[in-house]
Amino acid sequence: MENTNRIKSRNEIAKEDTWALEDLYSTEAAWEQELATLDEDKKILSSYAGHLSDSAEKLFSFLQYSENTSVKTKKLGNYCMRKADEDTRDAKYQAMTGRFISTVVALEAALSFETPELMAISDELLEEFYTQYPALERYRRSLTNLRRRKKHILSAAEEKILAATGEMAQAPDKIYGMLTDADMKFPDAVDSDGVRHPLSQGTFVACQESSDRVLRKSAYENFYDGFSGIRNTAAGLLDAQNKQLKFYAETRSYESAFAASLDSTDVPTAVYHNLIDAVHKNFDKMHRYVRLRKKLLGVDKLHFYDIYTPLVPDVDNKIPFAQAKQTVYESLAPLGEEYRAILKEGFENRWIDVYQNEGKRSGAYSAGAAVHPYVLLNYTGTLDSQFTLAHEMGHALHSYLSNKYQNPVDASYVIFVAEVASTCNEALLMEYLLGKTADTRERAYLINHFLDQFKGTIYRQTMFAEFELNIGNMVARGETLTADVLCREYRRLNEAYYGPDMVVDDRIALEWARIPHFYYDYYVFQYATGYSAAIALSRRILKEGASAVQDYLNFLSGGCSKSPIELLKGAGVDMTTEEPVNQALALFGELLDEMESLMEEM
Repeated sequence: MENTNRIKSRNEIAKEDTWALEDLYSTEAAWEQELATLDEDKKILSSYAGHLSDSAEKLFSFLQYSENTSVKTKKLGNYCMRKADEDTRDAKYQAMTGRFISTVVALEAALSFETPELMAISDELLEEFYTQYPALERYRRSLTNLRRRKKHILSAAEEKILAATGEMAQAPDKIYGMLTDADMKFPDAVDSDGVRHPLSQGTFVACQESSDRVLRKSAYENFYDGFSGIRNTAAGLLDAQNKQLKFYAETRSYESAFAASLDSTDVPTAVYHNLIDAVHKNFDKMHRYVRLRKKLLGVDKLHFYDIYTPLVPDVDNKIPFAQAKQTVYESLAPLGEEYRAILKEGFENRWIDVYQNEGKRSGAYSAGAAVHPYVLLNYTGTLDSQFTLAHEMGHALHSYLSNKYQNPVDASYVIFVAEVASTCNEALLMEYLLGKTADTRERAYLINHFLDQFKGTIYRQTMFAEFELNIGNMVARGETLTADVLCREYRRLNEAYYGPDMVVDDRIALEWARIPHFYYDYYVFQYATGYSAAIALSRRILKEGASAVQDYLNFLSGGCSKSPIELLKGAGVDMTTEEPVNQALALFGELLDEMESLMEEM
């Protein structure tokens, strides 16, 4: 009998369930021909070195040629990288991607003169250029955004030296990845029947989600005991990471690495602090969640190996992909017909690579492209898979609308707003599903899913952000991040965030050692701010209707034409205040109320 659960090879996947890469290039030969033209582009762009301030026309000519080259490189990259992700074992497409990256690196090196020369143009001369050559206005926003950091840009010679240190700066992250992903091994976890389960970075979460508490405990202890064996090395790497950030910040005359990081996306540091302050003021709800989890699991003591297992056993409904698409389409009706027409176009015209196949990249993502976005899924028919579809299509339509309404230099939105559109879709899907079901068990299952999103995205990511801020401050004061220092601070934050009903042990105090995001340079807070903004937007859309929808569509169409804070303000959310976070966590409290009531009925 055929094993229907086996993973198919790529050639067994139906064409309609694969993405249409031919919309980028009709043949691989066409891709090769266009890649070859980048060598000529490099020569032409290099010829402008030393001449960007010669005249308004010369500056416009360079920026226009650079823009067109950038559009071309993005198209080339989208094709080879998407092909490589179809089957990561295929050396042909890995080689194509490698050649593309090498070509682009050489192009960027040849353009190292660009930023120093643009910075050297005086404000007065640049204003004259705009007046003399009105077409140059196309680049005013991007030039203004670049030049706002003028005082942090060094001379051409100094910038060249800093650029040469790039590989060394990446060493802590690279070594950490090799250590934890490639070299670390863990003893098998053992379940209540004595069955052994292979334990790795990839299987740990699945073990923690199991209903078998013996398995969860075994996995938890074996996993963190493994990290205990590298605690000093991990601390040394995290210390090195923070010290290299401090070096670059000081070299560029920033007051801190924290300030330097947020300045790169034009986000005020107050936004970060407001998030932490708002979450602190809402600790009571997280502590309620922990007490509820302890009660519903029926345990005397709640441990961290009890935090991921569902409060409500899985409602075993397999959701075919066609049904998932229809449900997502219906759930997004509040966003209007213009939005849903684009969504339908994506569903019907192979924007999505749907199913897993042998060698296919894991996970899910959306990649914006000028022709249309490309979405990678590994759809399995679960509720999570359905939410992932809604999530990634949120990213896709954000990219589509920004590309449609903005010129290429203003189309790419920054990471601070990236998770807003995806999470707004998820919130609207959740509201739709909750509105459809009258079944107590199914409703409790959905609310459990929603509660865990709040816990994992707002509370947990904010705790990460606070930890990262605090250890950065330690390094700024000249302290060394030893394993004992890191464990002590991480334990303190866990006790504050999870409250008195959670057992905070020596193992969870080591969790910092397994979080790769601490090498991403003050990145994680954006998960929490994006989620909060999305909840606020979804509530406004459902409450106010057409006017709120139009504001939201304007935000999705904005690309990076304004700062991320201004774009969100235009949609009705002010992330410089604590209000969006407070609103989101008020909903968390309402969901806790309902969950408590539902569990009494079951």
